[in-house]
Amino acid sequence: MFTGIRAITDSNKQEVLNLKVAAQQRGFIESVSQCLLEAEQDTRYVPLALYKENKIIGFSMYGKFDEQIWLDRFLVDERFQQQGLGRYFFCVLVDYLTELYPKKPIYLSVFEQNKVAIRLYQKLGFGFTEEVDENGEKIMIYPH
Repeated sequence: MFTGIRAITDSNKQEVLNLKVAAQQRGFIESVSQCLLEAEQDTRYVPLALYKENKIIGFSMYGKFDEQIWLDRFLVDERFQQQGLGRYFFCVLVDYLTELYPKKPIYLSVFEQNKVAIRLYQKLGFGFTEEVDENGEKIMIYPH
């Protein structure tokens, strides 16, 4: 299976904007259009398209804030869920950020009700800090 992480450009932006999460996940993540607007307004964010065999199947966005690296957004389109792609791409993203920013911890935040995501993050080495972000999400860290 060929997979990749690519920048979002004029040629793939509309396809990225068409990505949607399952109905029960909508309260846990902003829409792709909201994320891209945020990235336009704050250049510390880097939005990414996730590809499987030249088809966009997901979206992610990370940010570098001083010395902190945040894996801020991550989604797999509802049409491609339940195929192991979420776990696969989350691992790929962590490896990608670890290569870009060696020896820097990676942070993320998650709503306590998002049990599926929390289980995945914990299985892959993330642990909770004692902190909560401004949206009430619990902060997790990958110390590598």
